Amino acid sequence: MTKPHPATAEPKAGTNWERLEDFVREHVQGFIQALLEEEVTELLGRTKSARREAVDATPGYRNGYGKTRRLTLTSGTITVRRPRVRDLNERFVSRVLPLFKRQTKEVGELLPQLYLHGLALGDFELALRSLLGKGALLSPASLLRLKTQWQLEYETWKQRRLDDLEVVYLWADGLYVKAGLEDTRAALLVMIGVLTNGQKVVLAVESGQRESKESWGMILRDLRKRGLKPWRCTIADGHLGLWAALGEQYPTLAEQRCWHHRILNILAALPKKYQAEARTLLCAMPYAETQAACEALRVEFTSRYRKLALKAVERLADERWERLVTFYQFPREHWPHLRTSNVVESPFATVRLRTTAAKRFKKVENATALICEDVASYGVHLPPTQGSRVTAGRVCRRTVC
Repeated sequence: MTKPHPATAEPKAGTNWERLEDFVREHVQGFIQALLEEEVTELLGRTKSARREAVDATPGYRNGYGKTRRLTLTSGTITVRRPRVRDLNERFVSRVLPLFKRQTKEVGELLPQLYLHGLALGDFELALRSLLGKGALLSPASLLRLKTQWQLEYETWKQRRLDDLEVVYLWADGLYVKAGLEDTRAALLVMIGVLTNGQKVVLAVESGQRESKESWGMILRDLRKRGLKPWRCTIADGHLGLWAALGEQYPTLAEQRCWHHRILNILAALPKKYQAEARTLLCAMPYAETQAACEALRVEFTSRYRKLALKAVERLADERWERLVTFYQFPREHWPHLRTSNVVESPFATVRLRTTAAKRFKKVENATALICEDVASYGVHLPPTQGSRVTAGRVCRRTVC
């Protein structure tokens, strides 16, 4: 006689709110055990204890049960016994519960995601035992294997060829992570390029020491070695190491300094009582309709604050001013993306927040591999640039979606 479906079974009289989780888990366990039984019945073509009536009937007999197995689901951990079958023409492999499986696919995907989002190895026991049950298999060794796999994937990603990429603009920035010794600050050097179709692609994620010229130069040489062709403009903040390395290897490329970083540097040189008013004037400069209008705002700022904060005026009017207005040489549709290095800052902001909060990286290599994997978990290609297509010549009036 067919057993009632666990989902439609009547709850016991003693079932109440306090035992609701146990009641649901017991019924899920009974449901999966029933699925395993039905799978064997479908395979043999007869129910348990039924005789083979036809000579040409499906071969095989039930052969009891295997050992009790714990299975971890997102709703908790249950125990089931997989039916065994003998005298088959080929080995029987259950589709419901294959051999050596101890957790569902969703639980297997959950653990590395929690680790990438800031949950340290030592926190899994406390955080998940009460949710998944005392019998849940949360071996730290499995996460260590995942870390090793991510490092291998990262090394493979670093060696990919770039010959087919037509990069037009390139953004570069250095991000600092909480890893390694306290007296050495490891910078994560990131380069992101935009292709002619408007797609942004992560080109490099490397660890370096304090964004030095040698570190940036090593990345640039590696990109050239793997086939990356010269682009039109580089956008970054005032990293002297990056600009020095670019000057040696790509002296003809256009350079655009990040307005966001420059405004912060100028405001730091102003007395607090003038900062709010000065910020309004400074923020209006990069959004001026023409370079001439931007220059006029610069003159206004200089005349207004020359006597009040000479140091701030000098920071705005130094030899790097021409590199702040380079974006005016390119199509108007691209200006919002060329004014700042937010193309790097935005996607890596949450990543940096999680690594800072966790403070669990003892080695810079581990932090680099995991951060790269974290970005890859959202897709290696970042969201496309909103606006017209990026082309080496004229701008096509087609929106990139």
